[in-house]
Amino acid sequence: MQGTNMAKVAFLGLGVMGAPMAGHLAAKGHEVTVYNRSPAKAEAWLSRHIGQVAATPAKAAKGAEFVMACVGDDDDLRQVCTGPEGAFSAMSPGAVFVDHTTVSARITRKLAAQAATAGLAFVDAPVSGGQAGAENGQLSIMCGGDPADYARAEPVMAAYARICRLIGPSGAGQLAKMMNQICIAGLMQGLSEALAFGQKAGLDGEKVVEVISQGAAGSWQMVNRHKTMLKDEFDFGFAVDWMRKDLGICLDTADEIGARLPVTALVDQFYKDVQLIGGGRGDTSSLIRRLR
Repeated sequence: MQGTNMAKVAFLGLGVMGAPMAGHLAAKGHEVTVYNRSPAKAEAWLSRHIGQVAATPAKAAKGAEFVMACVGDDDDLRQVCTGPEGAFSAMSPGAVFVDHTTVSARITRKLAAQAATAGLAFVDAPVSGGQAGAENGQLSIMCGGDPADYARAEPVMAAYARICRLIGPSGAGQLAKMMNQICIAGLMQGLSEALAFGQKAGLDGEKVVEVISQGAAGSWQMVNRHKTMLKDEFDFGFAVDWMRKDLGICLDTADEIGARLPVTALVDQFYKDVQLIGGGRGDTSSLIRRLR
């Protein structure tokens, strides 16, 4: 690294998560070069932060010690990594690619193997905490990869992490993120049913949640989303469309490894109902809409 804890970093993908994450890196003093598929978002980021904009992932990654990515899905990740304009083609031997995208463990292991062939390190590091967590620098990061590679990347990820842990070898971070999404799906359905039930029963939902959130039923979702759910407000971060993408990965992986996810499969279909009534861009708490 350059100086004390400073690094030359590329950040690929400036969506609702990536833009603030890259911003925290710049604010901590890292030398940041950003790339985004639509240049307007990169220019908007540059108007708020100190750094540089590159026209391709390869140009962003050239000379970087760490290349972070937070893009959409498996195909998006493959595109920013591989090919003549992909980051792998320009990264220096020994540089670390850190993937914050939620993708399949299959693509993670494939890209990690390609990186290793090129003399590069690869850490899968999906995040949880939503848009607010990214903006506040309070993300939970679950990682997979070689312990030495993780140890190098962890101080850089600390710029936006509340907690960051190595779970296991390549792909383990993505598998842990699947567990995270499985938990959220079940919790959100339970919370939706409870709030809808309370409204039908004529109870004051806020008063009830004030009490039950302090007991065994309490959860982050309950504390942070119950008020907006009761008000029919669903513009708070992670969209239903993305949740369905993630749950699809969970269900596909469950088939591969022989796990059973009956509740997750059901909630995935409930989210499909929300999409069908035009709610694909609402956040995950909009699951309650199908009960009203």
